[in-house]
Amino acid sequence: MSEVKMKMKKIIESQPENASYNDILRELAFVNMIERGIEDAREGRVISDEEMKRRMHSWQR
Repeated sequence: MSEVKMKMKKIIESQPENASYNDILRELAFVNMIERGIEDAREGRVISDEEMKRRMHSWQR
């Protein structure tokens, strides 16, 4: 079994028995976003807090 499938299986099996399809999809997406963020940080694809504040402020105009 591929590493990706093993990770997905582990996440799915960790969900409560009454988890809905959407609950499981949400958890899979969340884990994916966390892993992508960690990879971005490792690769230096980050911005400062000040830059993020500036960008967010520009969205509010």
